[in-house]
Amino acid sequence: MIIMIIMLIGCPPILKGDWYSIGGYYKNFSTVLDFPEHSFPGPDPDPGLMGMVTNRLRLATRFEISEKVDFHCSYNLIPVILDKQLDRTALLDFNPRGYGYRALDLERELYPDDDEESSFKINQNLDRAYLSLSFPKFDLYFGRQAIAWGSAHVINPTDVLAPFPYNELDIENRIGVDALRIRYPLGFMGELDLGYVFGDDFKFENSAFFLRGKTYIERTDISGMVIGFRENLLLGFDLTRYIGGAGFWVEGAYVFSGALSHDGFDEDESYFRGSVGLDYSFRSGTYSFIEYHYNQAGSNDPDDYYSLLNQTAYSEGSVYFLGEHYLAPGFSYQITPLITGYAEAIINLGDPSLLAAPSVEYNIEENIYLSAGGFIGIGEGFREREAIPIVPPVVPQSEFGSYGDIYFVSFKIYY
Repeated sequence: MIIMIIMLIGCPPILKGDWYSIGGYYKNFSTVLDFPEHSFPGPDPDPGLMGMVTNRLRLATRFEISEKVDFHCSYNLIPVILDKQLDRTALLDFNPRGYGYRALDLERELYPDDDEESSFKINQNLDRAYLSLSFPKFDLYFGRQAIAWGSAHVINPTDVLAPFPYNELDIENRIGVDALRIRYPLGFMGELDLGYVFGDDFKFENSAFFLRGKTYIERTDISGMVIGFRENLLLGFDLTRYIGGAGFWVEGAYVFSGALSHDGFDEDESYFRGSVGLDYSFRSGTYSFIEYHYNQAGSNDPDDYYSLLNQTAYSEGSVYFLGEHYLAPGFSYQITPLITGYAEAIINLGDPSLLAAPSVEYNIEENIYLSAGGFIGIGEGFREREAIPIVPPVVPQSEFGSYGDIYFVSFKIYY
C-alpha cells in the first residue's frame, strides 16, 4: 500500500488528451468502532474497541468516441483490514441488497473466496460505465451512472435509489445504478428528466422508473416527480429559494406501498417523509444550516424499532432512520486558509437521542487532504429482556444510543 501511495504522488494530477481523460483518487480511512453493550452478536455483552482500515483506489476515465458521444467508466479497488469479529456481522452493511439497482454486476469480493472469514479483504466496484449521447433537443445516458435528487442537506425524502446513511464516511460519489436516462432542457433553468433503472436480473419487481419536471418561477426552483420503485409508487416535490439572504428548501415525498404490484395498494405501509431547512453563510467564514425532518414510517416508541425493519419503507424504500421527528443542525468554519472545522448532529426528538459528527480537514497540498473526526451516539443504550439464558435478547432504549461511536482518520489524494 505504501508503494501505491508513492506511485500516486508521483503521477501527474490528470492525464488528458484530445479524446480522453484519466483521473481518480486514493483514500484511506482508519477507523475505531466502539459498540454499546449488548449490540454485538455473541455471548460477550461488551465487545470492546474494534478497528478497520479501508483503502479506496478509484480510476475514472472518459473517452470521446465522437463529437456527440462520450463513454465514462470508473472502477474502485477496495482493500480492507478489519477485526475478525466485524467480519461475522452485518452491522456495517447498511444496504442488504448490496449495491442496489444493478441488473448485472461483478463479484463484490475478490478475496477471500466462498465467504471465508478473514481479517483482510479485497473488494471491487465497477461504479460507472455509461454512454452519454448529445442530440439537438435532449441528452441520453445509458449504463451505470449516478442518479439522485433532492435539495435537503441531511435527509432527502425523494432519494430512494442509492442514498447514503448519515454516518457514511465517504459520500463523495453516489453509488452507480444501471439506467437509461433522458434529459430535456425546458426554457430558462427548466428540465424534463425521465428514465428507467434496471434492478436485479432486469425484473420489474426489482427495478424503478422516474419522471421529474423542474422549472424556475419567481426566483424559486420547483420540481415535481413520479418514481416507481420495486412495485411502490412515490409522488414527490422539491422547492428551493433565498429568503432574506438565507437559503431555504422544502422537500417531501409520499410513497404508496405496493401500488404497482399485483396485490395492490397497502395503505397501512404507505408513508410520507418531508424535510425543511435554512442555511446561511456569514462574513466571518462560518456556514451554518438547520433542517427538520418528519418520517411517518418511524415511531416515537423505541420498543417498536425492531418491528419497523420489515415494513416497506425500510426493506424497499431505503429509509434507515427509525424515529418520526428529527432536527439536524450543523456549521463549518474556516480556521485557517488550509484548515476547516465541521460540527454537525442529528437529533431524534422522540427518544431523545443524538448522533454528533465533529470533524476537521487539513489541505496539506493541492489535491492532498488529511481529516479526522467521529460519529458519537448519545442516548440510552440497549435493555435486556430475560428470555434466553446464553444470549439475552435486547431492545434499544433510544435510536442513536444504540449506534455506538465511530472515530476516524482519513487521508485523500486526488490525481
